Amino acid sequence: MLATLNSFVISGIEAVPVKVEVDIQNGLPAFDLVGLASQATREARERVRAAIKNSAYEFPNRRIIVNLAPADIKKEGGHFDLPIALGILLASEQLENNLSGEYFLSGELSLNGEIRKIPGVLPMVLELVKSSKDIRLIIPKDNSEEASLVTEILSFPVRTLQEACEYFENKTELKAVNPFNFNDVSNKQILPDFADVKGQDVAKRALQIAAAGLHNVLLIGPPGGGKTMLARRVPGILPEMSRQEILETTRIYSVANLLNPIHPLIDVRPFRAPHKNASSASIIGGGKIPRPGEISLAQNGILFLDELPEFSRDVLEALRQPLEDKVVTIARAQATHTYPADFALISSMNPCPCGFFGSEVECKCTPLQIQKYLGRISGPLLDRMDLHVEVPRVEYEQLKERSIGENSEIMLQRVKEAREMQKKRFKRQKISLNSQMRPSEIRKHCMLDDESEGLLKNAFERLKMSARAYDRILKVARTIADLEHSDKIKLQHLAEALQYRSLDRKYWHL
Repeated sequence: MLATLNSFVISGIEAVPVKVEVDIQNGLPAFDLVGLASQATREARERVRAAIKNSAYEFPNRRIIVNLAPADIKKEGGHFDLPIALGILLASEQLENNLSGEYFLSGELSLNGEIRKIPGVLPMVLELVKSSKDIRLIIPKDNSEEASLVTEILSFPVRTLQEACEYFENKTELKAVNPFNFNDVSNKQILPDFADVKGQDVAKRALQIAAAGLHNVLLIGPPGGGKTMLARRVPGILPEMSRQEILETTRIYSVANLLNPIHPLIDVRPFRAPHKNASSASIIGGGKIPRPGEISLAQNGILFLDELPEFSRDVLEALRQPLEDKVVTIARAQATHTYPADFALISSMNPCPCGFFGSEVECKCTPLQIQKYLGRISGPLLDRMDLHVEVPRVEYEQLKERSIGENSEIMLQRVKEAREMQKKRFKRQKISLNSQMRPSEIRKHCMLDDESEGLLKNAFERLKMSARAYDRILKVARTIADLEHSDKIKLQHLAEALQYRSLDRKYWHL
């Protein structure tokens, strides 16, 4: 007899519907699982066998064939256990399906029949929203909080295989998960404050501009100047996440199996700071079983790379495409996965191996060592940094100053106002921030007067800028104008934007 149930396979951050077909025939006892299943999925045979027996049902001593369709998509993970087990019980006529409507099932079975938490439930629920049919989802109990984030689909949590079987036979009722109330999301957390940073007014201003337009920043200066301290305070001046941004980011963490089971919601902007020895797969994404990397986990937030030249060359060069396209594509022989990567990159570095080139402290590096060190940052990657900011050594008088500087709350208010201007400007387009502008939008929203055009032309020729640098200067100037509540880019806005490219000449043209 044949039984067919519905499940999902996770491809990138998308959930693709899968038909789980179970056929039981007379013949020599066998359990074959086909449909391009991974090793973890094929091991479902033993988990399902033990779970059925330990749930007081009989495992058929016949020929069992399980097909996961479509057959051309790689099936990863153990979440097919539940539909396979129910399919076997239905095909062997130990169960009768008395449910109306169409159901999708996902869950990993333990040997005693308990249903364990699985990754990727949020993409599954979001995929079902696209259908207008009467569709319901059966998931593990531990995933119920995650499923509650989408209110348009009824999700039913189950603890054991026995409970799921009784529900199929209408012997018991399952309570649908309560919809999550996004109005209760406070988005509040205790974050480091810019008021704690002594001096570094130029760097504070640059980071405020970066937060307003979500621009990339390179902080360069001697050790102990406060580069890391400054970067870690940027989340405190980023506006709260919208519902759409929350779901976008939570979806990625769901696939990566990094959600907190008690509070499975990413409602604060991510700040990811991987170690300099991290591999390319961990930062960009990929691996034997493709997973999102740090650049995707930083979606709608900040990726901080401290000591940028110390990262491997492969990692640095792989950053170029995601910084430009805001997505990263992982190609494999059997599938191609695309993950979002819309983040602001904040990086820091010393000007030389010893860290004191250009400062008051004597530098012990030779010119060749300095050139080799700076040469680890390629021109194309440097071009993608919107603001290059010098973070000098802090003077003693600044450190002993008792007055408190401008705090993050004041800076946040400016950033919110600037972003509101951008939101109104791009309300009929698919973008919302200045850093996302394409050439057509730059031509429309970054018009310059004759005096400003002359300044930009002079700087472009003198610094030998690329076309990409030209565009990024205009984007930064547009953000500076927004912070000043100006509809037009004025000469002082452009001059300040050009100031943040001056380090090209100071350090990289030795």
